[in-house]
Amino acid sequence: MNTKLLFSALFLLMICFCKAQDNNFYKPGKILHPIGNVAYEDFALPVKNDTITGVILKPKSQKIKATVLFFHGAGGNVTSYLFMTKPLVDKGYQVVMVDFRGYGKSTGKPTHLNIAEDGQFFFDAVTRRPDVKGTRIILYGASIGSQVAAHLARNNKNKIAGLVMDGSLSSFTDIAMYYKPEYKEIISRYVVSPYAAKEDVQDTEGLPKLFIHSKEDKDVPYEEGFENYSKASLPKALFEYSGKHLEAMKDNSDKIISSMDKMINQ
Repeated sequence: MNTKLLFSALFLLMICFCKAQDNNFYKPGKILHPIGNVAYEDFALPVKNDTITGVILKPKSQKIKATVLFFHGAGGNVTSYLFMTKPLVDKGYQVVMVDFRGYGKSTGKPTHLNIAEDGQFFFDAVTRRPDVKGTRIILYGASIGSQVAAHLARNNKNKIAGLVMDGSLSSFTDIAMYYKPEYKEIISRYVVSPYAAKEDVQDTEGLPKLFIHSKEDKDVPYEEGFENYSKASLPKALFEYSGKHLEAMKDNSDKIISSMDKMINQ
């Protein structure tokens, strides 16, 4: 193969990998499950030619501890992650869960870039709401949602009380190499993450951060979550548990919520 053809082949391969990053990362779920035993409100926000939607879960207590902006993982939709957010609501937190483009009732197609853009738009819109304005804000990123949460934390660190990273990826590139080790060299060289949690958390000094990860995690390796923790600026804490990906809230909700309580009381 001559040099021109070789470079052409490499260029096409790079394009395929870049497109595959978005296509392979996001698995939107359109089936909505019932939201039981929790008071909630639906919301919808226009973004360019699409609409992003979500729910606001309301605690029974009139006095709200704080508002948690929750960013879920790559699959399902907001109703798939109620097992993680209901314990927060039961303890007095108001929780805003968003479905980015393509998920749940939201229209369009998710990409790394439009999710980041929509994340800031969502943050600005929600924090202007009368029922959110004036409350302390905690960003909670679950799995791939940790990328958006960390990026927002970096850009809005003076507007929030804390950041929780649960089963977090260190970067899109790192997790791509984990799932496609046969292409590790090509991915590491040519597929660049537009933003990465392991970089964003370095620029959050003074913001309390909680990192949650299982050493038994098969979906996102523990090493990625630990790298985020290691590189994060102070103050920070690490909570390790035994179990599957994103299952910490099932058996350890009291410990996690206690850590979040400390964030809002600092």
